[in-house]
Amino acid sequence: MTVQSKANLFDPTLVTDLINKVKGKSSLAILSQQVPIPFNGQKEFTFTMDSDIDVVAENGKKSHGGISVEPKTIVPIKVEYGARISDEFLIATDEEKIDIIKGFNEGYAKKLARGLDIMAFHGLNPRSATASTVIGDNHFDSKVDQTVEFSKDDPDANIEAAVAMIQANSETVSGLAMNTAFSAALAGMRTGGTTNIRLFPELAWGANPGSINGLPADINTTVGVGQKDEAIIGDFVNNFKWGYAKEIPMEIIKYGDPDNSGQDLRGYNQVYLRSETYLGWGIMDPKAFARVIQPAAEA
Repeated sequence: MTVQSKANLFDPTLVTDLINKVKGKSSLAILSQQVPIPFNGQKEFTFTMDSDIDVVAENGKKSHGGISVEPKTIVPIKVEYGARISDEFLIATDEEKIDIIKGFNEGYAKKLARGLDIMAFHGLNPRSATASTVIGDNHFDSKVDQTVEFSKDDPDANIEAAVAMIQANSETVSGLAMNTAFSAALAGMRTGGTTNIRLFPELAWGANPGSINGLPADINTTVGVGQKDEAIIGDFVNNFKWGYAKEIPMEIIKYGDPDNSGQDLRGYNQVYLRSETYLGWGIMDPKAFARVIQPAAEA
């Protein structure tokens, strides 16, 4: 692998590996559809048929059913991660350099996965944990106003209430993302009486089984970032889409102070690895989702 001071692109194998790791660690990536996103963004159209189909008699008159078309623009935003390493990297063998870059790739995938959830769930800059003006209101906490207050005593009832809200809008439920505290509350539920068995044994001891009562589910601390949400449920398959621009540059910087730390790379015998990715996502219909939130006094 050639090491240069200018940006190079991750090779296709590393890009595929990177995104596959993201899919396995992000709740949103697990529960939803990934679509390719061009650098200048793309429009996704949601079609709503306003009426049911119409029975027409022989020689009968046909009537207008109606259709609503609403475009949703998915615009990718740039995210980056960088780290200082010893400049011995520059004199390492090719095999050692490849191992270091693969290790960076694996760590970057974890950060991308967590970052996608934090940005799309809560609209926060993952590093600063503050609201991002770049993201704006393109996140679940802003767009999804169907909410249920979290009950530690009966989280199952919370999910039932959230499902009822979604189904009242003629939407379906395809997945559930929940915080570890919500999962623990479910795991603690028992039948009572003399048997007193667990209602959700698959969640015991912090397990993440992948589905609950036949519904795809993922447990992730990213749901609870910002201390507002305990669970988000809805139609992730059809009404949330995310993607990335395929060109993912990796830069090996030998000079200067690229992370604004006040420490010159050459002065500290270091080089700087930096990678950037363009990620985009869109919530196609907020009414297809509901959030289980902390009560106002606890939020």
